Amino acid sequence: MLIIIGIVVVIVSVLGGFLMEKGNVSLLYQPSEIIIIAGAALGSFLISSPYSLLVYVVKSIRGSIGGRSQGRAEYLELLVLLYRLFSKIRKEGLVAVEADIERPEGSPVFSSYQVNADNHNVVDFICDNMKVIITTNVPSHELESLMDLEIETRQHEALGPSRSLAKLADALPGLGIVAAVLGVVLTMGKIDQPPSVLGHSIGSALTGTFLGVLLSYGFVGPVATNLENRAKKDEVEFQLIKVAIVAFVGGAAPQIAVEFGRRAIPAEDRPSFNELEEEVRGK
Repeated sequence: MLIIIGIVVVIVSVLGGFLMEKGNVSLLYQPSEIIIIAGAALGSFLISSPYSLLVYVVKSIRGSIGGRSQGRAEYLELLVLLYRLFSKIRKEGLVAVEADIERPEGSPVFSSYQVNADNHNVVDFICDNMKVIITTNVPSHELESLMDLEIETRQHEALGPSRSLAKLADALPGLGIVAAVLGVVLTMGKIDQPPSVLGHSIGSALTGTFLGVLLSYGFVGPVATNLENRAKKDEVEFQLIKVAIVAFVGGAAPQIAVEFGRRAIPAEDRPSFNELEEEVRGK
């Protein structure tokens, strides 16, 4: 939602300032310049990106616009989910959670939490690592290395859309110059025309540079930064899970293990100790 608000603010500010100086907005509408810049940008993006990345970029942008970012409530829910798993293991043994992690969609431990429906990556990460614990007698430090490897791989993949859009944003001013140069070429062909015609043609050419710079720094670049920040924030969930599981495998009690996980959450979104304790007691 903030992306849409930001786009509106950029458009209103640029056009508003232009109108304050008695500018004619219709002069900024140059279909040929738009086609050159937008078409070249789309073509270069298609050339540089595999199909899977293109799909991922579209999904990431849609999620950024309409999706819900993780916050205090979601982190608290995840901590309680881990506590329930750890407590069940502590009371009934590792075999007791085998059915839960094999089919989390039908597990009363997982299905009672919205995180199961909203974020399958988180559930898969929990289940895969719990399977490792059940099937192998892996030491906590080796388990931590294994989880770090997966988190690094997931983060590299999650940053793909933001990196691609950032490169596109870097290219847009250059594509704007391409459109402007083509406009100048057309203007030189009208050198024998009156000044009013030449002025209009030169203005159209300069519009290409304007559009390229505006698209780069006003829209595509900020969207790329937004996707990067969201990817880094999503990583917190995996770090939380890793810290809690490693602590539990290392011998910590369930409540102490989830407290380790709570400390991995940034301060602005971190539930308090009392909030976590109340939720744990309630469950």
